[in-house]
Amino acid sequence: MERLGTGIGWRPEIADAVERMPGIDWVEAVAENVCPGHLPESLLRLRERGVTVVPHGVSLGLGGADRPDEDRLTALAERATALGAPLVTEHIAFVRAGGPLTASPRLEAGHLLPVPRTRDALDVLCENVRIAQAALPVPLAVENIAALISWPGEEMTEGQFLYELADRTGVRLLIDVANLHTNHVNRGEDPAEALADLPLEAIAYVHVAGGFERDGVWHDSHAHPVPRPVLDILTDLASRVSPPGVLLERDENFPEPSELERELTAIRGALEKGREQAGEGDGESVTDVAGRVTKTSPDTTADAPLDTTAHAPLDAADAASTTAPARQRLALAQTALLSALVAGTPVPEGFDRVRVGVQARALAGKRADVVAKVAPELPEILGAGYRAAFLGYAHGHPMGAGYRRDALDFAGYLLGSGLPEDPHARAGLREWWLERSGTRPRSHRPAVRLARATRRVLLRR
Repeated sequence: MERLGTGIGWRPEIADAVERMPGIDWVEAVAENVCPGHLPESLLRLRERGVTVVPHGVSLGLGGADRPDEDRLTALAERATALGAPLVTEHIAFVRAGGPLTASPRLEAGHLLPVPRTRDALDVLCENVRIAQAALPVPLAVENIAALISWPGEEMTEGQFLYELADRTGVRLLIDVANLHTNHVNRGEDPAEALADLPLEAIAYVHVAGGFERDGVWHDSHAHPVPRPVLDILTDLASRVSPPGVLLERDENFPEPSELERELTAIRGALEKGREQAGEGDGESVTDVAGRVTKTSPDTTADAPLDTTAHAPLDAADAASTTAPARQRLALAQTALLSALVAGTPVPEGFDRVRVGVQARALAGKRADVVAKVAPELPEILGAGYRAAFLGYAHGHPMGAGYRRDALDFAGYLLGSGLPEDPHARAGLREWWLERSGTRPRSHRPAVRLARATRRVLLRR
């Protein structure tokens, strides 16, 4: 399988610019934003030109206590097939908690949250990865995430955790050097030590992105330029191994195409600097996206060679009996943390309360931003009061079924509270809510709407 090369995250807002951008070998598209039966014309044109497209999932929650949802796995597999992708990627994270394992309401984070680096979490993650591998038509790679908070009582470093995951499952790794920088600032973890522990020969490709620091906390925003420390980590990585692909991520606040091109040039420069530091003729390790190691340097040879071949799926009954207690313990721990973050329950013992508060506010803010995107009529109807109203709602109303349902529940909450006070805004919000809360869209035909209104009046009598 050919190496990926240099790529950029494909987003609808910059689709035209990406098509015109020189030197783009491949792109990555958020899997949940792509419909297999109606692929964006831009992606189709890129594919016709021979540009590789990789679907990048964000909602599977492989690090959660539950087994991966079959429908989500099927959807990810469909996107891989539709795009002709050589692999698919997801995250080492949990995104929801609660439910049957804890006999509590299901909670959605709307964000990637860190998995504790414990034996329980590793056992569950390995089984979930095996389940996903068996359901997907192409190899799977999983990404290390950025975190604002640390779990108490962790038993492994990030590098050790990832090494064991790859060794036990044969999964590929998507290493995000921006996330290594985030964890350095927020959790005091040395990026060089993490790279030294990583199974470099398992790397599928690398992410590079920007962020910003506020009050001593680094926010992995994907909406700011790539800072020098992140490029330095990329150089360190390139001095140890030649990654099959490197990709620039940008999700918001898109600059002019020329600025994105300058960032790609800086990324190529950081890679070249790393290759120069490695020295020529040392036999660098070259790994393709399928995981074949064609040449290995002394720097990337572990004492016990990593098994990068595909691992057979665990027997379902054996796996269930082996991981059931670990899943139960992990479920309780993750539910307690997520409930503190989104429902205002007490912070579990051992966590930094200040950091949990920062994360909770960040989750609420992101939730408000995403709801405004999936339901842009709400900020238009509510005007400048939208954000304050939503944050007030979010404080006591955790998300349980995704952002579109969240938007409807928010509107219903406001209407039930007699808000907004402006009668015109309230009428507009009520009309919006009625259009979307039924089992089918309301008809715009006057006769049908009059009949429905008359029926509602008669039923109230």
